[in-house]
Amino acid sequence: MRDLVVFAFVMLSLPTCFQRPFYGMLVFSWLAYMRPQDLCWGFARTMRLSFFVAAAMLAGWWAVERGRRKFAHWGDFRCVCMVVLGLFVAVSYSFAEIQTKYTNTYFFEFIKILVIALFTSGQIDSRRRFKVMAWTIAGCLAFFGIKGGFFGILTGGGSQIIRGPGGMMEDNNDFALALTMNIPLLWYLGLSERDRPIVAKICRVAMLLTIVTIVLTHSRGAFLSLTATAMWIAWRSGKIFRAFGALAVLGVLFPLVAPQAVMDRLATIGDTGESSANARLRSWGTAFNMIEDNPIWGVGMRNFQPRYREYAEYALVEGQTYVAHNSYLQIWAESGSLAFLVYLMLLGSVFIACRKIYRIGRSRPDLQWAADYSRMMEATTIGFMVGAFFLNRGHFDLIYHWFALLAGLIAVTNAELRKDPSLSMAKVRRPGDERTFAVRWRTSIDRVTETATGLVRPAPRWERRT
Repeated sequence: MRDLVVFAFVMLSLPTCFQRPFYGMLVFSWLAYMRPQDLCWGFARTMRLSFFVAAAMLAGWWAVERGRRKFAHWGDFRCVCMVVLGLFVAVSYSFAEIQTKYTNTYFFEFIKILVIALFTSGQIDSRRRFKVMAWTIAGCLAFFGIKGGFFGILTGGGSQIIRGPGGMMEDNNDFALALTMNIPLLWYLGLSERDRPIVAKICRVAMLLTIVTIVLTHSRGAFLSLTATAMWIAWRSGKIFRAFGALAVLGVLFPLVAPQAVMDRLATIGDTGESSANARLRSWGTAFNMIEDNPIWGVGMRNFQPRYREYAEYALVEGQTYVAHNSYLQIWAESGSLAFLVYLMLLGSVFIACRKIYRIGRSRPDLQWAADYSRMMEATTIGFMVGAFFLNRGHFDLIYHWFALLAGLIAVTNAELRKDPSLSMAKVRRPGDERTFAVRWRTSIDRVTETATGLVRPAPRWERRT
């Protein structure tokens, strides 16, 4: 029955996906992050439902929207970097010594990820669309967070979640990383619904249950990522002492309520002699050997394991190889220094752009929502960056989708600025400061300079009136 319901829903949605490509993007995201096909037991599990949806929405854009909506925000820094990264990865792979069906599959999968990300950036051209897409991702991931959290509470935390729903989240570590990246979405999306307090409460409950699910995966990398994300949200909250005090209380309570199996697992984080940690350290050493021997183009995408034995400095059991266990070294060793540099630029640009969006949102009351979303984008990226240091997720779907959403947020913010470039005198109160400031926006678009973030930059922003 599940197979028929999922199959019928997707097939019946295809005409709408063609006529309204953004709706197709939502259905595609639903299939990617909630994985309803993996909740089935029959023919729907193996059908390429995402391919049908992608074909319908791309064809629909060409036939319906091509004249009035761009495929992507080509002028945005992140979109340019994703295109350049794809080119570098393609050149690297074309020169690779090993090209098999396995490596070919992952190479074309990565190209598909970039195409969908670019297309998403073009579809996000309004605040409403950004909000709907963010809620779609948050809701899909929250489904598994709530489900796993209830399961953990009912079983007393005695069972380990050993795998995710499928796709990019099939491995328990990848699943935990995706849920960790969803924590800021639930937090900030709840905060943004200021006129509906019940939504914020539901988001907080979902967030707590998601944390339970993350802990039950026994993923140490995800636990460190979750810790960093919580500390970043606390730091950005504007209520540092209260936020860090709450985290300190939770840190004291955690060993008292966490299952012993979880505590035993987390206790091995600093143990370099533990088998998993030892394998990571050896993989990192092997990665540096690959980089030294192939500094420009690397060994080719997904060729880290096939060529592992060539660069390992120690004897291996017959047939034993490892992945990089580090997303940064994975990109660097497989695709070369040029691709690695672009990858770092992509990640770094998130914080530069979000900082500017936040400043704009704080100076214009009508753009406060953009300030909230910028904090959300920062925290989610922090969660990925910390988790990626321990996981082989250089080509994680969700982070590239996140770059695309940021490009869309920048475009929407710019559009709002151009609607009213000369902000009339508005009263804005700084947090914790009882003095009132008058803020004046520069009146001439000609005096605005474009930055690498893609955002317009007025200067100066604050002007004290006496």
